[in-house]
Amino acid sequence: MKWPALQKGMTLLEVMVALLIFAITGTAIMKAASENLNNISSLEEVIFATWVANNRLTQIQLEGKWPPLNNQKGSQEMADRTWYWQQKVLETQDSGLRMVEVQIKSEENTDRVLTSVSTFIAKPGDRQ
Repeated sequence: MKWPALQKGMTLLEVMVALLIFAITGTAIMKAASENLNNISSLEEVIFATWVANNRLTQIQLEGKWPPLNNQKGSQEMADRTWYWQQKVLETQDSGLRMVEVQIKSEENTDRVLTSVSTFIAKPGDRQ
């Protein structure tokens, strides 16, 4: 009885299957990396927008005035970009408090709000 010769190396089919697996894995890794970069960009935008909103609220609190019930708009430069804010002052159930909400947009004439930050301001003279 003659034994068959031992096979050395891989067949063409095995090489093609290995390449297919490598290609699918590489595509999945590239997609995940791309999505990660997009998420980092969005996160950075929201962080800067939140800083702009907090700066605006701090400015309002430092003025020490009772904010009028109105909607003001403005812009602020930060990180080599212009950010557009809209401030809404709302009454609360407590007549000695008003809620101030600041919304931040990356473009002036858009409905897309990046972030919204709120605070409450006490009426001057009502502090204990």
